[in-house]
Amino acid sequence: MGRAGVSAIRGLRSYPLNLIRVMPVEEAALIRRATLADDDLIASHFLRMWTDSPTTAGAVVPDGRDRILAFVAEARERLAFAAFIAEVDGVSVGSASCQLHLTPYPNVLGPGYRRYGYIWGVYVEPDWRRHGLARQLTEATLTYLRDLACTRVILNASPSGRPVYERMGFQPSNEMRLNLEKVG
Repeated sequence: MGRAGVSAIRGLRSYPLNLIRVMPVEEAALIRRATLADDDLIASHFLRMWTDSPTTAGAVVPDGRDRILAFVAEARERLAFAAFIAEVDGVSVGSASCQLHLTPYPNVLGPGYRRYGYIWGVYVEPDWRRHGLARQLTEATLTYLRDLACTRVILNASPSGRPVYERMGFQPSNEMRLNLEKVG
């Protein structure tokens, strides 16, 4: 549902427009911890991240939703998974997920030295972007990961999300990549 169907002004709809002080979306939004009932929404948002992109739209597998739901269930069991939902006037308009990050190599360092969190699936509905909701969702995940005693947080940013994360203090890392095969 777009902005036309959801008001960021609570309880003031009958007043003349010139008498209303409009509340910014970021102040009207509620960021809440997701429940099991939100898993379908999380899966839907994660799929839309990929299907909305012209480079990956045709690459999403038919059972993508089932894969995401299975991943979330396992991550909830093993990796302290949590997700957060952005709502405006009771309508879900965004979500973000996070969990403990498993390194792709043997971790020989103690947990006080290296306990990484991973943020993924930060998604805001197109009509609600550029209102600070991705930042608020990311801040909620950061609070959760700090509470898990994470020493570092990793995320993969889209080109449009990168400025948001840089303003929050995220820095490019020393990751090196080499594409071995062109997909598609």
